[in-house]
Amino acid sequence: MIKGKDIIVVGIQAWDIEIGSNCKNIALEFSKNNRVIYVNPPMVRSVMRDQKHKETIQKRIRIKNGKEDSLVEIGPNLWNLYPKTLIESINWVPIHALFKILNKRNAFGFANDIKAATVRLDFKKVILFNDSSMFLGLHLKALLKPETYAYYMRDYLVKVPYWQKHGERIEPQVVKNADVVLTNSEFFEEFCRQYNPHSYMVGQGCDVSLFNDEDEAIKIPEEFKEIPSPVFGYVGSLTTLRLDIELLEFVAEQKKDWSIVLVGPEDDDFKNSNLHKLSNVYFLGRKDVLELPNYVKGLDVTTNPQLKNNLTIGNYPRKIDEYLAMGKPIVATNTKAMQMFKEHVYLADTKEEYVTLIDKAMIENTSDRIKNRIEYAKSHTWTNNVKTIYESIIKATKHSK
Repeated sequence: MIKGKDIIVVGIQAWDIEIGSNCKNIALEFSKNNRVIYVNPPMVRSVMRDQKHKETIQKRIRIKNGKEDSLVEIGPNLWNLYPKTLIESINWVPIHALFKILNKRNAFGFANDIKAATVRLDFKKVILFNDSSMFLGLHLKALLKPETYAYYMRDYLVKVPYWQKHGERIEPQVVKNADVVLTNSEFFEEFCRQYNPHSYMVGQGCDVSLFNDEDEAIKIPEEFKEIPSPVFGYVGSLTTLRLDIELLEFVAEQKKDWSIVLVGPEDDDFKNSNLHKLSNVYFLGRKDVLELPNYVKGLDVTTNPQLKNNLTIGNYPRKIDEYLAMGKPIVATNTKAMQMFKEHVYLADTKEEYVTLIDKAMIENTSDRIKNRIEYAKSHTWTNNVKTIYESIIKATKHSK
């Protein structure tokens, strides 16, 4: 346990982001026993110009002009910093040497805003926790001089076009320079250990309280009354960057005695896929977050039909915890990140195995298995995740408990 410390959290997601964020959950856990400043990414000048009609941008303009405070207390021991300094959009720069010069200038202004906040709150001997901000993060250790610099890698961002251009050179430098590197999968741990021996897989937290159905209060939606059983399905965003359409088509064609239910917003490839032509496939559309447990409950066997690519190979599948929290049997694509779930999930390497395992998952769905799945999901709390983060920081830097 790390207690009584001052922690600065930087990353690539602002506190007022509309979607969930690992980094925000971790910061909240940090603040239970430490003082924490959560730093929003600095505003990019071109973004401010092009999106100035948005309220989130208007707020940053007011802060930049001194009309609102840049440092906002958002909870006990927790502050949110809105950097005043504008940074320039430089990712387009083709010459890496020039990018490095401009990137350092961006980092310098960003660091000065953070320093000002630490002075206001009298932060001392800080732990700097960097969630994947590789470009600005390259210089923050030197500019802020933290007692400990922790880099958190939870996505293979360097395989995403925006980050790939300069990130494939820069992220290994950030990893090498960190005092400790924290990852949420064994794949990322192996990647980071190439550059830093103090790299540790700390797992992933997940708030599964929404999916707790132990009192059986969650009701199956009326839509399922028109769908023949048994039901095999997926609840989440339907995107071909991560999900295998051909696999789902194969399963639907081979399992005509099953209904295939897909819940969530579709990208264009899904909208135009042959899945819409198959009589046993049902698209139920986008649902409110609070409704998702109801739709999971309506599935007899759940799935995460991932493609095997650079985006999915190391990603921690939070969806699996949600399925497990409801005790549901799961058939999923076998990836490196899924190995930690192998005692509770049926893992398939081929589309043919998917077909076989769906029946097996249904047949073997005993009360003991249901109970074990629920208990396993409960162990993946943010409290347990941050406990492991603390232990890894202590191990790498010899912090006293």
